[in-house]
Amino acid sequence: MTAPSIQDRVATNTVARCMLRSLCALAIGVALVACGTTSTYPPAPKLVDQPNPRYKIGPLDTLNIVVWRHPELSTTVTVRPDGYASMPLVEDIQAAGRSPAELSRDVEAQLAKLIREPVVSIIVGGFQGVYSDQIRIVGEAAKPQSVPYRQNMTILDVLIQVGGLTDFADGNKAVLVRGSEGGKQYTIRLADLLRRGDISANAAVLPGDIVIIPQGWF
Repeated sequence: MTAPSIQDRVATNTVARCMLRSLCALAIGVALVACGTTSTYPPAPKLVDQPNPRYKIGPLDTLNIVVWRHPELSTTVTVRPDGYASMPLVEDIQAAGRSPAELSRDVEAQLAKLIREPVVSIIVGGFQGVYSDQIRIVGEAAKPQSVPYRQNMTILDVLIQVGGLTDFADGNKAVLVRGSEGGKQYTIRLADLLRRGDISANAAVLPGDIVIIPQGWF
């Protein structure tokens, strides 16, 4: 078999270099397209119609129960994971999903079978709220978790509670999923808000919102 000539080897090397350059160019082009891709979702609104319902007790809420003129019946209890609570003379009562005023009337009705004209006040101490109202933060947050909803809450309030973003987060490609609008999705610029102090990137949150923070490509 005849060994390839110098000209053949030069031609072969030239073709290989051209192919390598083409592959590199293609890889760079794909990376640039991926990095430059912007979300088609609209930006999250800064102002929304805030719900103003009575607070609903949730599992693991702490309840301070005061029975007027009956200090022996006054107590502090924690709502169990099943939504029920127990207190003196009232073994089990549904607490989750009810307002403090509603639960007070329920307890009064139970105690009225045993004592005369009970007057009950219930104050929520440490609270979590019902699960369906909590704000859920998933992905590249420092501490992904569910956060109890507060009236007039914003995305900045949520980020403070979860400790901000990880070093790997692509904060400006985060998405807010609004369950109260049938799962409509919005873009939120978390990196601009936290790292550049761009307060215009702040947005209102509503009960049941989900915040998804993706990982960036480096």
